[in-house]
Amino acid sequence: MEGTFDDDAEPAVTIGEYLEEVEERELEADLVLGGDDGKECTYNKGYMKRQAIFSCLTCTPDGDAGVCTACSLSCHDGHQIVELWTKRKFKCDCGNSKFGESYCKILPNKAVENVENSYNHNFKGLYCTCGRPYPDPDTVEQVEMIQCCVCEDWFHEEHLGLESVAEIPKDDEGEPLYEEFICKACSEVCFFLKLYPEEMWAAGKQPATAIQVSKDKGVLEAMPSTCESEKAMGDSSRNSPKIDDAQATVDSESISDGKSLSQGENGDSSVALNQSTENTNSQINCRLGVNLLATTPILHGKSMFLTKTWRDAICRCKTCLDYFNQKQIAFLLDKEDSIAEYEKIAKLKREEKLQEQEGAEARFFNKLGHVEKVEILRGIEEMKDGLRAFLESADTSKPITAADVHQFFDDIKKNKRRRVQ
Repeated sequence: MEGTFDDDAEPAVTIGEYLEEVEERELEADLVLGGDDGKECTYNKGYMKRQAIFSCLTCTPDGDAGVCTACSLSCHDGHQIVELWTKRKFKCDCGNSKFGESYCKILPNKAVENVENSYNHNFKGLYCTCGRPYPDPDTVEQVEMIQCCVCEDWFHEEHLGLESVAEIPKDDEGEPLYEEFICKACSEVCFFLKLYPEEMWAAGKQPATAIQVSKDKGVLEAMPSTCESEKAMGDSSRNSPKIDDAQATVDSESISDGKSLSQGENGDSSVALNQSTENTNSQINCRLGVNLLATTPILHGKSMFLTKTWRDAICRCKTCLDYFNQKQIAFLLDKEDSIAEYEKIAKLKREEKLQEQEGAEARFFNKLGHVEKVEILRGIEEMKDGLRAFLESADTSKPITAADVHQFFDDIKKNKRRRVQ
């Protein structure tokens, strides 16, 4: 039997489909919120690696502040809220100097300003290079957007700087084949990624231009590809060149900065690295054999689409780490920075929460006496039988209305009263 739970005429759905949709929405919410139940302000946790952030345009119309989940619910209920999904290294602003006389109802004593927070036009409810809101009131059908893992802005697929959206790696069902995306602007800073093997790139393909290091100038130059398969694919930055030894190895005198390229402790990009003595064979310790600090890329940026394990492949030698820190992109070396890892943790928290709920229900049931247990089990069976009878007797040519549902529960209550009497 099919029906709908709305008084208005809508496409009919089965009970199973309805419950499945509810479960999917709950899971989606948990993934976005990272398992945060919204009961405590995250301010005391400091600049968190990643958390769900909201912007209140009612309190801060300039879009220069963000609040955590709990504050969006407790302090800004009824306000014009912009959901920003997640932001990295962010500390809740609610109630600080940017909110005027308004204070945080959960933690009123906060610093005047969170100086390490960063803000973009997303906090004003605007996205992409076109600076449009989402959902866009001037568009009937909303276009899918992709978030850059570097600047964290969102982009429409047709505004990625590609010749065609067909260049975006997707399967036959339209699902993305890439794990993370880097926008055109950020690809200029992340030019070094084009020096890595093709395994880093979505769909395992290569771009039509290889990258070479000029030995006399320390400059990265775009060179024509000699691979026939690459030529057939066209000029697409979602593919990566395979750099052979001749390309990757450059004269040490032209790239050496007089510092050792030794690996940082535990591969942690946040560890302060000490200066060391000159190492004339520094390129041997670097996976790329290129001093990123001493090179200038001659390359026009294009959007990048990367595989699941691409962060693991990034070199962590001394000069590469120096470059990442200088460009403030060292977070790319942290696997826990990725959305995939964030969602993985959220799923674990959700499973733990569901198990706790089931455990609490079981403990409550076990504390009951025999009579109470039998009554509860009988009530469950009566509910199932009543629902089955209700669905079987319903007119399949008509939708199930809210009034029908209310009548069903009224009948259950009447039956219970008759049984008690």
